[in-house]
Amino acid sequence: MKVPLSVVIIAKNEEKQIEECIQSVNDWVDEIVVVDDDSTDKTAEIVSKYTDKIFQRRMDLEGKQRNFGVSKTRNNWVMMLDCDERVTPELKEEIKTTLANPDPVIVGYWVPQINYLGDFQLKHGGWTAPHIRLYNKNHLRWKEIPQDVVHPGIEIDKGYKGGNLQYSLIHYNFASVEDFIKKVNRQSTLEAIKWHISKKNMTQGKAIWRMVDRFFRRFVGKGGWKDGYYGFVGAVLSGFYEFAAYSKLKEIRERKAYLKEYGIKEE
Repeated sequence: MKVPLSVVIIAKNEEKQIEECIQSVNDWVDEIVVVDDDSTDKTAEIVSKYTDKIFQRRMDLEGKQRNFGVSKTRNNWVMMLDCDERVTPELKEEIKTTLANPDPVIVGYWVPQINYLGDFQLKHGGWTAPHIRLYNKNHLRWKEIPQDVVHPGIEIDKGYKGGNLQYSLIHYNFASVEDFIKKVNRQSTLEAIKWHISKKNMTQGKAIWRMVDRFFRRFVGKGGWKDGYYGFVGAVLSGFYEFAAYSKLKEIRERKAYLKEYGIKEE
């Protein structure tokens, strides 16, 4: 018997990843909803083999995209997945047990991650930090404020709280070093836009400090050095993210770069 749980997947040109993501939950949950951001590859064709609940919607704010997907579900409990994530058998069993006897106060659960850079598992450096993935849509939702073009926050109704699950998702975060760099490039652009919209007080000195601090926190403080060379690569690129975001913020403030490309309208 399938678990009464709705999985929501946000996708855009994910033909290489989405089928394995869906296959990791297809025989386990009773509903899969996919929100496709106008993919031009075979994403929709692949999804249609598993579910007819695929909706086309252009991404504006990530929080809106996630909430839109959730609005199309029939179950109260939702699991939000990215296309590069896979649900392990151990996590499935833990979720099944949790939903069979839910704590009436806990309406959201953070799930730890097993992250990969190519075929190498990043066991240290803070990459295993948990993310909100399982929640009750009646009491928790994603924020839709303009500055949350990336990494949206959540809102939990008063009187409720979040909890933590023990078992992990597998997260194929970076297919290669090249893929890592591409993601740093895109995400740092969105971070810069977020800083601009929120009028964040960011200077060159602060950016350099954040870059150095983030490297040392990942590589030394959180033990990234234990992962050898790829732990070093992860720490370097993670730190560089901060300086890249500042450099792009400077371009935005000087010549309005990136805003039109990402559909951001200045007031």
